[in-house]
Amino acid sequence: MDAAQKPLFEFLLRQGDNALVLGHRTSEWCGVAPVLEEDIALANMALDQIGQTQLWLGYAAEVEGAGRSADDLAFLRDVYDFRNLLMLEVPNGDFGRTQMRQFLYDAFQVPWLKQLQNSTDTRVAEIASKCLKEALYHLDRSSHTVIALGDGTAESNKRMDEALTFLWPYSGEVFVDDETDHAMAAAGVAPLPSEIKPLWLETVQTVLAQACLTLPEGDYAQKGGRTGFRHTEHLGHMLAVMQTLQRSYPGATW
Repeated sequence: MDAAQKPLFEFLLRQGDNALVLGHRTSEWCGVAPVLEEDIALANMALDQIGQTQLWLGYAAEVEGAGRSADDLAFLRDVYDFRNLLMLEVPNGDFGRTQMRQFLYDAFQVPWLKQLQNSTDTRVAEIASKCLKEALYHLDRSSHTVIALGDGTAESNKRMDEALTFLWPYSGEVFVDDETDHAMAAAGVAPLPSEIKPLWLETVQTVLAQACLTLPEGDYAQKGGRTGFRHTEHLGHMLAVMQTLQRSYPGATW
């Protein structure tokens, strides 16, 4: 891979890994969601994320030029090679935490993908356009669910408040700009994540107000931070499940 392509490869891994990890976490609700409607909805959203993974990691494999495929990048990398946001890999917790995480991520993804549609990289723009259609639906659904639970019973409001308190420290990582981000911005491939922060915060504040929830005090603590990609044990456990078939039967096809 040409040195000039390394920032683009890194950028594409981030997009694909976010979709892959969130998709897998969401799929864990299949068969155990609180009601059938949510079970089906979460399974469909997980499928959307896995489809997006194929697009981003497929392009990343092409840019790398090492003969690897999207499947190779998904199933044959080790934990510290993943570039996803830490918020997406933590265990689901209860239904409220899962929905709050989905909302916080969706509120970023929609304006992010809208901006990527203007990318100087044609493939990035095309992928973003396809993903945006699904992200808009995800945001609409997660917003309404957060509002319904927050403005529901005393118990549901309490759980949503706990979910927000737990996830808030992870949100700062979303907007940390590093060398890869600056390289992509300079090339016109993507905006800086920090530029999306005001749009994200506006959506978050609007929805939380309707959900009778209050933002935690203080600014976003940067629990992770992209520099160093400090993963917890959670991703390792998740990959052990997600990658077991491919690693048990290398190269198997069906």
